[in-house]
Amino acid sequence: QVQLEESGGGLVQAGGSVRLSCTASSSILSINTMGWYRQAPGKQRELVATITRGGSTSYADSVKGRFAISRDNAKNTVYLQMNSLKPEDTAVYYCRVSTHMETYAYWGQGTQVTVSS
Repeated sequence: QVQLEESGGGLVQAGGSVRLSCTASSSILSINTMGWYRQAPGKQRELVATITRGGSTSYADSVKGRFAISRDNAKNTVYLQMNSLKPEDTAVYYCRVSTHMETYAYWGQGTQVTVSS
């Protein structure tokens, strides 16, 4: 069954904005941390932002001040609002959720974000 369903992404011009969403299946219990990672061609997957169930956030230095992560616990959904996009933000963006103590972790299928200059 589908565990994480991502939406959003696509092609955007530099300076533009995109919003990503990721909804976790109700079968995943006790979700704690939700986050976004990205992988550009030829590069390793890297952390973009995370948010705990209590709302504590963490961001990669490269996106601070431009991206904002949020979540709706009632909907098991995490969002990533990406503003002032740059060509170097081009990547496949992956949603990840984990349970308490990282007992279980789940990845989304990835969604492409392409920023044209």
